[in-house]
Amino acid sequence: MNAQATVESSGMTGAQHIELVERFAAHNYHPLPVVVAKADGVWVEDADGKKYMDMLAAYSAVNFGHCHPALIAAAKAQLDDVTLTSRAFHNDQLGPLCKELADLCGMEAVLPMNTGAEGVETAIKTARKWGYTKKGVAKDQAKIICCTENFHGRTTTIVSFSTDEQCRDGFGPFTPGFEIVEYGNIKALEDAIDDNTVAFLVEPIQGEAGIIVPPDGYLRDVRRVCTERNILFIADEIQSGLGRTGHTFACEHDGVKPDIYILGKALGGGIMPVSAVVSSRDIMSVFTPGDHGSTFGGNPLSAAVARKVVEILKTGKYQDNAKSNGEYLFGKLNSIKSDKVKEIRGRGLWVGIEFHPAAGVARDYCSRLMDLGMLCKDTHAQTMRLAPPLCITREEIDWAVERIAKVIT
Repeated sequence: MNAQATVESSGMTGAQHIELVERFAAHNYHPLPVVVAKADGVWVEDADGKKYMDMLAAYSAVNFGHCHPALIAAAKAQLDDVTLTSRAFHNDQLGPLCKELADLCGMEAVLPMNTGAEGVETAIKTARKWGYTKKGVAKDQAKIICCTENFHGRTTTIVSFSTDEQCRDGFGPFTPGFEIVEYGNIKALEDAIDDNTVAFLVEPIQGEAGIIVPPDGYLRDVRRVCTERNILFIADEIQSGLGRTGHTFACEHDGVKPDIYILGKALGGGIMPVSAVVSSRDIMSVFTPGDHGSTFGGNPLSAAVARKVVEILKTGKYQDNAKSNGEYLFGKLNSIKSDKVKEIRGRGLWVGIEFHPAAGVARDYCSRLMDLGMLCKDTHAQTMRLAPPLCITREEIDWAVERIAKVIT
């Protein structure tokens, strides 16, 4: 086979698919050696016909299960009408999506984009321009406060405020205008705010860091401080939002609403890349035509799928399932006695199992679970994360926990 040849994927083995990726794809990922070819609900099937339970849900992008019938139907119906107009013209899906998503968030205005990183970049631009036009910060002096161990994406600007050296190594010079404070430390936030501070950007629960839940009341304190000091509270709910933690938004656990939500991943139903910044009309009014945009942002195909996601979320079914089955999952996991496990933490159907360094790295446990028919992924070397589709049943949880117990005891 040469690089110019047309590759027929049907009939190829998993090993052949992986060989193609190794030869022709950039090596910017280190996936487990499984090639998913089909999926339904919480189950996937590889190119060789072996079934696995998906306990990652594409980092929470597949919250409602693989190939959810209503989401697939919405996409198929829209494919027959119109898929892309760009924002040069209106389309008949964008307006309804913006209204429905604003209502879900208790907000007033929506700016749709595609990827989570684009959503974060959009929020940064929103906060900076708000600082200049509404707060009166001097030109080019706006500061945004972020947290240690944050993960908001991988663009050049976003890695500028990462504390993960691998994210930064080789990619400077970096964008100025950010200050890092300790996650969960409200005094550190208060001390960092000055006259040029325009916003605090935070994950309500840190996902990539290992499912780190902040101290009780932390987000309430963040809300209070941001209001008192006249800075924007920006909640990155790309992974934590849309049902994952047992509420529509993780901020609801502390009973607070940020000034800006950043949404993504599950907003596209596992079908299309969709992200959005959702805020008040006053804050979003900083944008005028030509300030910001995206050819694909708000396209009718993505909007049609996202509208169906919002409709599904309004039923509360998946939030309730994440809460009740999350409690069940934590109960089962905490009943496993293992001196290899340092801590089990999380909320809803979002779990981090951290191993003691002496017990080996988390990827080894993920590999063993893959051999037993279950897929999950490691993060920060010592933590294995579990984030199953929110449609998972208790019987399926029992099946998964049986295998987890086998590899960690």
